[in-house]
Amino acid sequence: MKPRITVITIGVDDLEVSLRFYRDGLGFQTEGIVGKEFEYGAVAFFQLQPGLRLALWPRASIAHDTGLSAGRASPTEMTLGHNVTSKAEVDSVMAKARAAGAAIIKAAHDTFWGGYSGYFQDPDGHLWEVVWNPQWSE
Repeated sequence: MKPRITVITIGVDDLEVSLRFYRDGLGFQTEGIVGKEFEYGAVAFFQLQPGLRLALWPRASIAHDTGLSAGRASPTEMTLGHNVTSKAEVDSVMAKARAAGAAIIKAAHDTFWGGYSGYFQDPDGHLWEVVWNPQWSE
């Protein structure tokens, strides 16, 4: 299998609330909610970078589509990493997330490996790590 991830879909409890957080709070570009005409079809897409989108889809819709029972969400199952170019940019993104209503889980700090990072949670508990890694270039 050649890795070709084009969409990262995260389950949400309230699509409208999550849409406002990502669109209005973080400034992610979207055409809004599409697929409302289909039962279990409402979804919002955000272009993250060329070839990669973030999708917000209700957890109930994911459960229906897959045939799995909706389980208890756990924020430690995965994180979404947002790499930036400086410590100051980490601080700026963390402040924007806080203003958008994110819960700051771990304030930005110097890491043991020489970088700088912090964690926030979106309205559905998904963890985002905002990180500056001096070993990575943009």
